[in-house]
Amino acid sequence: MAKSPNQKLKILYLKEILYKYTDESHPMSASRICEILREWGVEAERKSIYSDMEMLASYGYDIMKLNGREGGFFMGSREFELAELKLLIDAVMSSRFITKKKSDQLVKKISSLASEYDADELKRQLLSINRMKMQNEDILYSVDVVNTAIRENKTIRFKYCEWTKDIKLKPKKGGADYEVSPLTLIWDDEYYYLVAFDAEADIIKHFRVDKMKEVYVTGTRRRKPADKPDMTAYSGKMFGMFGGELMTVAFECPEDKIGILIDRFGRDIKITGGRGGMVNVHTEAVLSNQFYGWVASVGPEIRLTGPKTAVDGIRDFLKNNLKCY
Repeated sequence: MAKSPNQKLKILYLKEILYKYTDESHPMSASRICEILREWGVEAERKSIYSDMEMLASYGYDIMKLNGREGGFFMGSREFELAELKLLIDAVMSSRFITKKKSDQLVKKISSLASEYDADELKRQLLSINRMKMQNEDILYSVDVVNTAIRENKTIRFKYCEWTKDIKLKPKKGGADYEVSPLTLIWDDEYYYLVAFDAEADIIKHFRVDKMKEVYVTGTRRRKPADKPDMTAYSGKMFGMFGGELMTVAFECPEDKIGILIDRFGRDIKITGGRGGMVNVHTEAVLSNQFYGWVASVGPEIRLTGPKTAVDGIRDFLKNNLKCY
């Protein structure tokens, strides 16, 4: 029997057949596998399928065989379980940072990691409250440029934009470039933020990546702040990525409300006994209107008690907001 040009690809085709068309509920007989291979221009005999399956198994693939009339071969475990793929798709579909076009592309790629039977289930549409997709297709490119700059230890230049009444992004500073030393990227509240050091102003600044245009890496070496913060801890102290003064703040609350503070600030908070069955909680936070808004939103049982700067700040925040109503 003359071999077809595709004969050398047989083992790869077998792996694709098992990956796409089989699972525990859908085993495939050796005869049916031979039929599909012939449709793809590869001649095969039933006996050879068994030895090929042993070869794939010895390489590390979880090839299973189900005996019986309705039995056959199937791919056992995969790189991702169905529940994991569902989780990834839900994250992609509900993320405002990822555009609809890119979401559809990613969902298609993620679905290809499952069998065709599970892929149908993965194609379901995810309904999410306030699911508002970005329109800026350049975001992924901008993220890649920032990561490249960090890896190469270079600064970046870009135009930073703001929304106008015409619902269009307009460059700030008359279109002049910003140049900063990127420190890290943080995904907060469905947005990507660049945390960067502005050497000229000698401060750390935050930029929404979806508002950055024409981003490119320069040939200038990055400069870092003298007291560069731990980025993981730093992001936990921010509220909505709005800048402000970082300081240790104190709260007073009932013991059964400690969980709210732990959820927001993590387990590194300091807890001490208080008066009348209350406890005192100390942690670090960046003072901003967003921080004061969060404190107001958790209710009167959790009271901001110090320092004086923070207490005066939330009083002013509440007074100024009350004037609007």
